[in-house]
Amino acid sequence: MLRIAFAILMQLTLMAGIAAAQDAPDASAANTVPDRSATGGAQTLEDILARQRGEKIDDSFRSDDTGAAALGAGLTEQLGTLGGASDPELWRAIRYNAADLRVSAGGDVATVLVQDGGMRWLTFREGPLRTYGGWLLLGTIAALALFYLLRGRIRIDEPATGRSVTRFQFIERFAHWMLAGSFILLGLTGLASLFGRLVIAPYLGKEINAGLLIWSKWVHNNVSWAFMLALVMVFVMWVAHNIPNRTDLVWIRQMGGIVGKSHPPAKKFNFGQKLIFWSVIVFGASISLSGLSLLFPFEIQLFAKTFGILNDLGLPQLVGYGTLPVELAPQEEMQLAQSWHAILSFVLMAIILAHIYIGSLGMEGAFDAMGSGDVDEAWAHQHHSLWLDEMREKGEVTPDGTSSGGAKGATPAE
Repeated sequence: MLRIAFAILMQLTLMAGIAAAQDAPDASAANTVPDRSATGGAQTLEDILARQRGEKIDDSFRSDDTGAAALGAGLTEQLGTLGGASDPELWRAIRYNAADLRVSAGGDVATVLVQDGGMRWLTFREGPLRTYGGWLLLGTIAALALFYLLRGRIRIDEPATGRSVTRFQFIERFAHWMLAGSFILLGLTGLASLFGRLVIAPYLGKEINAGLLIWSKWVHNNVSWAFMLALVMVFVMWVAHNIPNRTDLVWIRQMGGIVGKSHPPAKKFNFGQKLIFWSVIVFGASISLSGLSLLFPFEIQLFAKTFGILNDLGLPQLVGYGTLPVELAPQEEMQLAQSWHAILSFVLMAIILAHIYIGSLGMEGAFDAMGSGDVDEAWAHQHHSLWLDEMREKGEVTPDGTSSGGAKGATPAE
């Protein structure tokens, strides 16, 4: 009984001591060096608690303690050793890239025996990435639902003419739907990989989750090629129509007719569609490039070179980040690439959710442009009047809705 009471007393004392240490002012914040005399130069309780709070500590007491080969006795001498380093010191030297390490096979990647960046990546992946990424998508859906309740569907003000105008040719629609379909598959499989252990495994079981993730990885890696091909196709076909011009200022001033009842003039693509286009191109290209570096991690390494360019420009120093590392292990390259890949994917998914809303539920007749490729002249006049005028000036569509030269420029809706 006395032993139990003593054990409880010691446990309460220890917990009180830890709580007091956590409430104590941070030594590193006061720019003071912790007293390590009691630990012989090793880490202290202050170091452990600071790390748990996510604070940066000075770990030179470890990185500098990698042995002293010059002080070690030779192997042929009395009490001789293999050098002046113990096993812990040797592993610290490996961890901090201070060891002369050589391998017989495996290349540069085999020389990375200790790399603790994986824990930082895992903490980021399971913490901020899931949290902020998930809330970004849910918040976007909630905002679109609220906007629909307040604004309703954008209707066609003019009565339908019964005449249709070809807005997108088959090859354009093919590229668009290949890009859209592949992106949806990539988004769903990516979300499954990120949230599967949190959402799927607890309810459907670990075996189903594991099987789903194996399938998701295969789909993700292979469908990515269709996405990249479609990205190139839409860029080549539509880049000339998405160069900003003065007409966009009218669209911006009238807020695209989304707020209010005005319908600003626009050519083939209005300013809102141009924003979508360039978002898809820029973010899609960066996502594709980081994805390629994940598919071929030891051939394509992007971040060390990028950090070197940024350091030369002085941008990290300008915002207070100091000098970025320019020597990264392949594993560190993959961790950065995966983080960047996921962040941009979340942003692009939120943008595409808004695009899907406008192209389906948000605007009457918008889906026809990519569904059949033809839109009613009343819709074209309301949303893209300058484009409709250009079509008529080129003789592709005549005012009465008939096609010049017998080509299918406009056909009766019936």
